Amino acid sequence: MMLKFLRLLKILRVSVQYGLDEIAISGLKKPRIAKLIDTVFFWRDLSAPRGVRLRMALEELGPIFVKFGQVLSTRRDLIPADLVEELSRLQDRVPPFDSDLAIAQIRKSLGAHPDQLFASFERTPVASASIAQVHFATLKDGKQVAVKVLRPGMKKSIDEDVALMHIAAEWIGRIWSDSKRLKPREVVAEFDKYLHDELDLMREAANASQLRRNFADSKLLLVPEMYWDYCSSSVIVMERMHGIPVSQIDRLEAAGVDLKKLSSDGVEIFFTQVFRDGFFHADMHPGNILVSVDPQSFGRYIALDFGIVGTLNDFDKDYLSQNFLAFFRRDYKRVAEAHIESGWAPKETRVDELESAVRACCEPIFDRPLKDISFGQILLRLFQTSRRFNVEVQPQLVLLQKTLLNIEGLGRQLDPDLDLWKTAKPYLENWMAEQVGWQGMWQRLKAEAPRYTHVLPQLPRLLHRALEQQGEKPSDNAELIKVLIHEQQRTNRLLSFVIYFAGAFGVGVAGYQLYLRWHHFV
Repeated sequence: MMLKFLRLLKILRVSVQYGLDEIAISGLKKPRIAKLIDTVFFWRDLSAPRGVRLRMALEELGPIFVKFGQVLSTRRDLIPADLVEELSRLQDRVPPFDSDLAIAQIRKSLGAHPDQLFASFERTPVASASIAQVHFATLKDGKQVAVKVLRPGMKKSIDEDVALMHIAAEWIGRIWSDSKRLKPREVVAEFDKYLHDELDLMREAANASQLRRNFADSKLLLVPEMYWDYCSSSVIVMERMHGIPVSQIDRLEAAGVDLKKLSSDGVEIFFTQVFRDGFFHADMHPGNILVSVDPQSFGRYIALDFGIVGTLNDFDKDYLSQNFLAFFRRDYKRVAEAHIESGWAPKETRVDELESAVRACCEPIFDRPLKDISFGQILLRLFQTSRRFNVEVQPQLVLLQKTLLNIEGLGRQLDPDLDLWKTAKPYLENWMAEQVGWQGMWQRLKAEAPRYTHVLPQLPRLLHRALEQQGEKPSDNAELIKVLIHEQQRTNRLLSFVIYFAGAFGVGVAGYQLYLRWHHFV
């Protein structure tokens, strides 16, 4: 408890020292409050620009606050330009830790000094992030690699901050009437999990490997290869990637990169990860994305830093796809119905009332370029609407919401005229067609085939056993028999369809072969 109290005192001290209170109340028409605060804290020096002070405060407070600043840096529609400019430096200008500590970490984790492991090792880090820093090196076979080393003492620092977040969530849960709907405890627990997952670099390496495999045949995204012989929970070694940071627009234009195509490719990559794979990079701020200028992969995205990924199950993907498509088609009634069917809104909610409220929130954003849309105002109105209808926040989708904000911010930087909705709609429609059409049904049949080959041989034995025990527990056995018969009937129908489909396919192939032979004979 004492450590938590001391951490809280530090947060208050840093906030006062850098004048974060001044930034917080700058938008309020309360000059007397600002004057009173300046009088109380007359000793502090606020001569530096407010953006610089905010960045320095977040850096001093540690990794969680740095990540918060990274997210804010993509929201140019919500944050003043001077603050965004400084917050963007958090992505690659976090102060590095001593290289001797990095070398000691490598030696402890991999069992040898970097001079023994690599042909060359650069002591000066090339990048320093909130969780780890990166050094370039060369393997003894000549391959160029990047060595990522975890910051010392990270677990203790994160534990202290997350503990304060849990306390704050507990207070909010007790005193705020909206806490049941917004689920602050669950949301904090979800972030707690992902932050601690990020501390295990072996997990990050596995995430990168999965994403690389998902996009192995893609012409849109490159993911570095992991060298598993040099990976541990606190040190990982990966393929060195060459490219231009996506935030450096001038360099991209000078290299001849098509920014409009790049922005639409980013949207496609996002929806592919979410709906095709249910596995998405959840830390896609500009500091983690490069653009390749190599002739063989020109214009492709390069993803870095895989400490935080999100996953979606089939229910989440189906729900999200229905909602996205309904939004794109302006079918607000379907949006309202989906919210009620999924349990997000109470069952007693009137569909027509929720439909009308959603329409009022979303209709203004269509047929307008991204630069003319204030998503901050849209989100505020949606929040007010959700509170009115007691719509519950889903903690498992918090990362998806965060990533979508990052994608929007990135699209705004690359192409202010990008219409996010029109770009995504064709992809989602194709995905839905694959899911509900013949192709989707055939894929599901193949996926379920191993299960049925295991269950089918057991059905006669289970049915025989149920009939033998009929006299002992008639009610239970009757129910069991009903379930077994239903399962067998469903399986028989499925097998009949498969046999019919296979037979029709075989007849078609045989007929085509006869045709070829006859044509050859003639």
